[in-house]
Amino acid sequence: MAARKPLIAGNWKMFGRAADLGEIAALSEAIGPASGAIDVLICPPAPYIGAAAEQVRGMSILIGAQDCSAVGADSARTGEISAAMLADAGALCIIVGHSERRTLHGETSDLVRRKAEAALSAGVTPIVCVGETQAEREAGRVADIVGQQVRDSVPEQSANIVVAYEPVWAIGGTRTPTLPEIAEVHTLIRTVLAERFGDQANAVRILYGGSVGPKNAAEIFSVEGVDGALVGRASLKATDFAAIILAHPAAS
Repeated sequence: MAARKPLIAGNWKMFGRAADLGEIAALSEAIGPASGAIDVLICPPAPYIGAAAEQVRGMSILIGAQDCSAVGADSARTGEISAAMLADAGALCIIVGHSERRTLHGETSDLVRRKAEAALSAGVTPIVCVGETQAEREAGRVADIVGQQVRDSVPEQSANIVVAYEPVWAIGGTRTPTLPEIAEVHTLIRTVLAERFGDQANAVRILYGGSVGPKNAAEIFSVEGVDGALVGRASLKATDFAAIILAHPAAS
């Protein structure tokens, strides 16, 4: 089977303005031909997806969204944005189930799965996020929590799915799991996917997310089973994000 192409995604969260979209062109110039060997994705806030998609025309950089409605069809749901609308604006991927959505908005794995299904129905790749809290890790429940999230959040098909492991306690700070801990959870996720999808699970890319930066990217990418990264605020500046991307072995 062909090797999985690395994916390094930048999640801008609720940061940035239209003027910051210039960082995309700077990023494309900084990474050069590496974008041919690595899928590079930027997920700006929803109001800027269309403008970002226009800006990347002629570039290898992909544009995605940070969330979508679980309702796939047009509907009277004020304030929600459907996956079909995001696709129409130029989004090729949609992050669903990010820990900030699960914790701050009370999103369940069932809701995350329905959002992922809506993305697939719109022809968009869902990036399904899973991960444990500090309390769950300290209680020795990592395998139970993450395994169940994978079972409940990932739709009943493996094609065009990405999974991101993001330990909640490592997001937005300076702490990350040890390399063996990252490897252990990525192996767990691959095992659970294989139980559901058999050999087809080998094609699913599994990313690591949680305080990924220029200083630790190379060692994280060296972990077997890590197919890329979901990067937060370090993706806002082209210089920082480029350093992360170029730290991947496929970029050399």
